[in-house]
Order: sequence, then structure tokens, then C-alpha cells
Amino acid sequence: MTDTNRAPARQQPDVAPYRRPEEGTHPPLLSPGYASTVLRAPKDPLVWLPHTLSEVTGPLLGEGRLGELDHDLTRQHAGEPLGERIIVHGRVLEGDGRPVPNTLVEVWQANSAGRYLHDGDQHPAPLDPNFTGVGRCVTDAEGRYRFVTIKPGAYPWRNHPNAWRAAHIHFSLFGRAFVQRLVTQMYFPNEHLFFQDPIYNAVPDERARQAMISTFDLSQTVPEWALAYEFDIVLTGRDATPIDEDH
Repeated sequence: MTDTNRAPARQQPDVAPYRRPEEGTHPPLLSPGYASTVLRAPKDPLVWLPHTLSEVTGPLLGEGRLGELDHDLTRQHAGEPLGERIIVHGRVLEGDGRPVPNTLVEVWQANSAGRYLHDGDQHPAPLDPNFTGVGRCVTDAEGRYRFVTIKPGAYPWRNHPNAWRAAHIHFSLFGRAFVQRLVTQMYFPNEHLFFQDPIYNAVPDERARQAMISTFDLSQTVPEWALAYEFDIVLTGRDATPIDEDH
């Protein structure tokens, strides 16, 4: 076939890229105070790639992929887990404030004693047979999500002498598209271990650090049953929630 007989090349559609985060929003890949990044961080400068159609579309995740109790980490076993029952809720938003509906939100966390159900966690704290520490849900039409869980405990790790991680819950979100993929951590207000938590302190911008701290929400507290914390997550733009490099 000659060049003149070839079918014309398909024109690629115009792609509107997502706004890249402001400098200082996310922690640097190499944060010496967070010891394990020294071994994991890339040694060469990152290469910026343009956003193409494959990055700004999908994935699509429907409600059929969720179990009935996936959002309630306190009812996934035969008995109730030990610890302080809490409600964690909020909205998933674009950088311009628009809600992100029908997007998957996943969480994982340590139990009330500060231990994960994972072979790599062998520190001397008890496991809870009624708590797996994993949940997920899909946001509603207004971008809202809601979990019922147990407040996690602080736990020791070997980043530095007498090192303890501040109590936190891990979040994973897909957003509307692959470039919005976000893994972050939610901290609790008035945490006394912030001063030595390298993951929290690896975020250079104070405004961005505050975006990782939830707010106590009395309006959503259920009397005589559970306290509530609100945690909004912004996927893109200047107010984006910082990513977590520890995943």
C-alpha cells in the first residue's frame, strides 16, 4: 500500500490537563527525616509527562463492587472490636470546590492498640479478632462519604530513637481519573506526637499539613454511641490534600 492509499490518521481529541499542585503541597520524595525515603527516593530528576486522554478519563467503579458492611469496620466480624467507636465523614472535592460523586474511597488503619493485621507488624500489642482495619465506600451525588470505625492507637516504629507514629487513618482515592489518584493520611486534632512524625512534617507547607488533620464534629456525633470527625479531601489544585509517600 502506498502512502496515498493509507487511511488518514485519527485526530486526537483536545485534552484539558488537571492543574498540577502548588510547590510545597506534597512531601518531597527524598525526606531525610523520614528514614526509609533515603533508600526509596529516585536519584534522578523526575520527568514531567503531559496529561493524555488515558490519564484524564476513568476508572469507573460501581456500587456493585462494594459489600453491605464495607463502610462499617465495627460490624465485619462476629463481635464488636475493642476501642473508641468513631464516625469519620467528609466530602471529596475538586480543587475548585466541585464535589466528586460516585468515586471509590478506601481506608486502612491500626486497631485501638496500635497494631495492624499484617505479618510485617510484630510489635507487642494485641490483635483484635473482631477488627480487620479495612473499609471502603463510594461517594454520593454530593461527594460525601462516611465510615464507622475504631479510633486507632499510636504505634512504635524504627525511624529514629523512641519513635512513635501519631494516630492516623490511611485513605486511598481514585477521583475521576488516574491523574487524581491520591493516597494520604488523616490525623486527629490535638495530637501530641505531631512534633516527631516525619511523614506529617515532611510536608513543607503549613497550610497543606493542616489539610491532613480532621476536625471534631459534634453535629454528626451520635449520642451515647460514637464521636465524629470531619475530613474533606481535595484532589487537585492549590488546596489539594497532600499525598502519602508511605504506600
